[in-house]
Amino acid sequence: MALVIGVTGSIATGKSSLCQYLVERHGAVHADGDRVVHRMYDPGRPGFDRIVEEFGPTVVGADGMIDRRVLGSMVFGNAERMKALTTAIGDIKAEMKGIIDDWRATLAPDAIAILELVLLIDERYSRWCDLTWLVAVEDDIALPRLMARNGLTEAEALQRLASARPWQERAPAADHIFMNTGAREEMEHEVDAVIAETLERHRAGTLGESQYAIWQRETDAAAASA
Repeated sequence: MALVIGVTGSIATGKSSLCQYLVERHGAVHADGDRVVHRMYDPGRPGFDRIVEEFGPTVVGADGMIDRRVLGSMVFGNAERMKALTTAIGDIKAEMKGIIDDWRATLAPDAIAILELVLLIDERYSRWCDLTWLVAVEDDIALPRLMARNGLTEAEALQRLASARPWQERAPAADHIFMNTGAREEMEHEVDAVIAETLERHRAGTLGESQYAIWQRETDAAAASA
């Protein structure tokens, strides 16, 4: 079956750039989990109506779509409201699992497929992937990137960064950590080396158990004995 890699990392770490490079340079199939979720509350879908009911009509923009910037200002940094949003959107897990199941059923054995998602580890989507890659930077690097990319004020960007989970907490569940602190070429060179080694092991059938599976088993055992 195809090699399925989950790619995660907090906001403005460069995970999308890494995924795009894999698509362009290595022919990977890519699903951006955020965009998949956004499509779940397009007008006409049940998630749209539930979000408007939960958060009010002001979240609907002039184009008739949910204004994610307005919605984001209501939920970032507020765990209770974020949970309400997740509930309103619908069965995100089933949506993601369906994408991976389709890859497994239809892609060639030597294909590369990438699921990119911030909450890949947190929501246990990594259990459906062969490997998990984590892209990380410190906040002092992410802050100007986020402001420039999203057109945010410093206060708005800091709010979003404050709501993000530190990369160190996800690190134990990752098979490889890309510290995206240098030039783009450095990241691309590292990706080339890691994917070449990974594909070799995949074709030989020697990938073994993912680090996520090990981490989750240990985490569950620790919780059970507490």
